[in-house]
Amino acid sequence: MVNTNIPTILHFCAFFVILFAQFGLHFCAMQHKGELVEKAVRESGFSITKLATRLGKSRRWVYDAFENRNLSIDVILEIGKVIYYDFSNDIEELKRFKINAQDSAQFAYQADETSAEFWKNKYLDLLEKYNRLLEGE
Repeated sequence: MVNTNIPTILHFCAFFVILFAQFGLHFCAMQHKGELVEKAVRESGFSITKLATRLGKSRRWVYDAFENRNLSIDVILEIGKVIYYDFSNDIEELKRFKINAQDSAQFAYQADETSAEFWKNKYLDLLEKYNRLLEGE
């Protein structure tokens, strides 16, 4: 039995290939945001427990975030704030946003050194490093 729908299916597939190419969408090249975040967290030296605590989430939630290919930009930015990492160099959507924001001069990703939150986090990090030194880690 010969399937007579093959030409129709091929035309349909070709249509979507052209459509995705025109709008810059690539299934194969899609970034796994969770893996990028996991890599940055592990390289930062933050423990998963410490990250989860700072985010007010469970460790299981953090591991689920690492497995999420389409992790939301809000979550990525929140994790970046905690580990002091700028994901705009790694994640395509943030690169585009950062370029647009720099043009409009309305975007300040880096924590402002005059904010209380910045200094509180800095103090907590130093305190944790000091405690690890005392424990002999």
